Amino acid sequence: MKTILITGGAGFIGSHVVRRFVKNYPQYKIVNLDKLTYAGNLANLKDIEKEPNYEFIRADIVAGELIKKIFQKYRFDGVIHLAAESHVDRSIANPTEFIYTNIIGTVNLLNAAREIWEHTEGKLFYHISTDEVYGSLGSSGLFTETTSYDPQSPYSASKASSDHLVRAYHNTYKMPVVISNCSNNYGSFQFPEKLIPLSINNIRNNKLIPVYGKGENIRDWLYVEDHAEAIDKIFHSGKIGDTYNIGGNNELKNIDLLKVLCRIMDQKLRRTAGTSEHLITFVKDRAGHDLRYAIDSSKLQKELKWKPSVVFEQGLEKTVEWYLANEEWMKNVTSGEYLKYYDSQYNKR
Repeated sequence: MKTILITGGAGFIGSHVVRRFVKNYPQYKIVNLDKLTYAGNLANLKDIEKEPNYEFIRADIVAGELIKKIFQKYRFDGVIHLAAESHVDRSIANPTEFIYTNIIGTVNLLNAAREIWEHTEGKLFYHISTDEVYGSLGSSGLFTETTSYDPQSPYSASKASSDHLVRAYHNTYKMPVVISNCSNNYGSFQFPEKLIPLSINNIRNNKLIPVYGKGENIRDWLYVEDHAEAIDKIFHSGKIGDTYNIGGNNELKNIDLLKVLCRIMDQKLRRTAGTSEHLITFVKDRAGHDLRYAIDSSKLQKELKWKPSVVFEQGLEKTVEWYLANEEWMKNVTSGEYLKYYDSQYNKR
């Protein structure tokens, strides 16, 4: 019986990881720790919240003493660390919040694990990061695990710092760690500030779809359930001290992605072909906007036998169908109604 801490488990990627571990590993106790910021939503996990091997704790990883007490109580065997401020635009507007959560919060978790893990055999601190730490690519080439770091935004700089700290704790204190860096995720339960859910919501409501610059920035898109499977494999079979890149092999310009999305939305909403594409509007480019990201995940594929299973257009169609079928979820997360759900469910405990 292992007790696994998953931080940020009420968020987009975290909720998929929590669900996978709760369902696939009934012999584990899964503790989901989340601050429940605007992007954390317990409604994402309603289907597993009453499972006997699941527990939720509302806490902020920036609160170091509280984190230590939680570690002392549960004596976790493993940590899967997903909690982070992750939206680049918000990091440009308020970088300090990203420094606290992504750097100080990570150090607090590392310190708590180091204090509790007197013997590290069978323990693991798994830190989930982003391909944005590598900076921007030109028209060719791929990020590999040995690509030099070159973060260009406050968000990516804070994640790069946390990556370095995790490696430093491994080298200095022999902390058993593993790191993964992933490309852009998409799928169900993503907060609608990100490109795909924002565009789906705007198209449904006949609002303009904002696109930075000329829409020529390129991203590699990874279906979130494929990412959760990769995290599972790395947690159970990854080599201590190693880094693994996780990519979807789906490089697309933002404008090309949106054209595919608009076509799917027109079909699903039974609108005349081309209707949604007229909503696309170009806006002033983001400051320091990286041109292209692309991931080489061959190491993960070769060593741990993982590969992305969802073709992008298939995954995008599944994503569209989920958002159209869950309009109430969308309204709740954009109005703060889910906090009332938290209060009714957990404050009485």
